[in-house]
Amino acid sequence: MQYDLINNSDELQQLCDQISESDWIGFDTEFVSEDSYRPELCLIQVALPNRPNDPSGGIRLVIIDPYLLETTEPFWQKLAEPGRTVIAHAAREEIRFCYRFTGKPIAGLFDTQLAAGFVGMEYPASLATLVQKLVGKSLQKGETRTNWRKRPLTKDQINYALQDVTDLDAMYKTLLSQISALERLEWVQEEADNLQRKVIEAETRENWRRVSGSAGLNARQLETVRQLWLWREDRAKQADRIPRRVMRDDLIVELAKRGSDDVKKISGIRGLERRGYNGQYEAIAKAISVALDTPDDQLPQRARGNRKSVSPMLSQFLSTSIACISRQHKLAPPIVGNADDVRELLGYELDQRKSDSLPSLLVGWRGDIVGKPFRRLLAGELAIRVADVTETQPLEFIDVD
Repeated sequence: MQYDLINNSDELQQLCDQISESDWIGFDTEFVSEDSYRPELCLIQVALPNRPNDPSGGIRLVIIDPYLLETTEPFWQKLAEPGRTVIAHAAREEIRFCYRFTGKPIAGLFDTQLAAGFVGMEYPASLATLVQKLVGKSLQKGETRTNWRKRPLTKDQINYALQDVTDLDAMYKTLLSQISALERLEWVQEEADNLQRKVIEAETRENWRRVSGSAGLNARQLETVRQLWLWREDRAKQADRIPRRVMRDDLIVELAKRGSDDVKKISGIRGLERRGYNGQYEAIAKAISVALDTPDDQLPQRARGNRKSVSPMLSQFLSTSIACISRQHKLAPPIVGNADDVRELLGYELDQRKSDSLPSLLVGWRGDIVGKPFRRLLAGELAIRVADVTETQPLEFIDVD
């Protein structure tokens, strides 16, 4: 497979100049995330149209090797710059990279995995599945567990990496045609924006409430969890380690329950006497001390429990009906919503609280195709019947006379 290797800043700038002239670019990344605070970028694969005066025509394939460059930031700045369609598949990690390098989302993102769900295809579908269905090609396997840090890269590794971008333009054109026929381009763009917003929020907010086992703690204990989470994040970043390998969740919860900033008591907890914590006891004690000194009115509130007025049977019934709605509208059910989304909507409709925000099933395109029918169902104006027992999704909505 013919490609160009970018291994210095001048070549990268020339590529960026070509991107500026292009109306689309496809890209993918290879990274390693098993043992570092943030995934390590190991490779960038690019596909873009050749310049009009290039005698070879067609598509140019490019490999950017981050290990040969001082920085890849100019490339990411181009992706954050409006003016072209940026095609990627399952781009969650690519969104993170773009945000980390530029502080901005990808401009003009078209995620093929996301888009496929809006034309009734499987979601989330692998790249190989979509290439087979949309382009009629089979992708080679064999490098899924490769070590992308190791240099030099083999020919098989390069070919494997390039096949992730070779067919992106063809997939985009096919999906765009189907999406346009269904008049859903705005939906796809809205969902891509939502995806980027959620990824960036996850990068920037404190996720201490995700510490396993903290749900039943009181306000003071929750603040202790928060302060220890902040310490763990800072320590993990400095050491470039996965946070849970700095300190396990169960140890954070145990420290919160004990509520002591005494170094001897901290070091005496089983699991905290290990060598890896030597030199960290004072910092751990300081984090706990901050939590113990936090004024009562600044302590975090416990997450509110489930609304008792929401019937589990009703929730299950409406969750099932999402598949019915999806079938009628040629949408992949996971794109539309899940059981948590249904419970959120039911809570809002049946037991609304002042702090509630508008549920996702009542916003944007989901509000049109899901929110309105659900509200009519709850009002007794719609019913669900078996339309065709031979169908995978045999149900349909009907008006109640």
